[in-house]
Amino acid sequence: MALRQNALLRSGRGLASPTTARKKIAHVAVVETCRESREDHFAIRNGVRCAGVHLIVDLHGAKGLDDIDLIEATLRRCVEAANATLLHIHQHRFQPNGVSGVAVLAESHISIHTWPEAGYAALDVFMCGKANPDACVPVLREAFRAKKVAVGEHLRGKGL
Repeated sequence: MALRQNALLRSGRGLASPTTARKKIAHVAVVETCRESREDHFAIRNGVRCAGVHLIVDLHGAKGLDDIDLIEATLRRCVEAANATLLHIHQHRFQPNGVSGVAVLAESHISIHTWPEAGYAALDVFMCGKANPDACVPVLREAFRAKKVAVGEHLRGKGL
């Protein structure tokens, strides 16, 4: 909390005038509190209990990686396919090209970073609970017409 307060003070916004981001953080905190009371916030993968399943997804030979509207729509389709809960999407377009974006979920997040000139995108799909991160992979493959999709997996908090 002190770190966040110091960051706000350095930004010149101070604590007296809440920004939209702070309001959304308060909303996320409410969701997190509710989620903690549920028994299903941990994930089970191949019989192993963990904090969540983290997929590292690389798209090669992909198209549409500079189309911010396509990226947002694809993040939304991933959330729906994974049966996750969307809290917020934030994206940033770089010049001359490329997009970074994140879908903040009650179950964690999906992030994307694109290099359109190379036909490459790097994604993190991290989800806990009963959300299904694997369901995002075919959505990503189809939306960006990737020639090659590489997926790595890491169980976060393995054995909790």
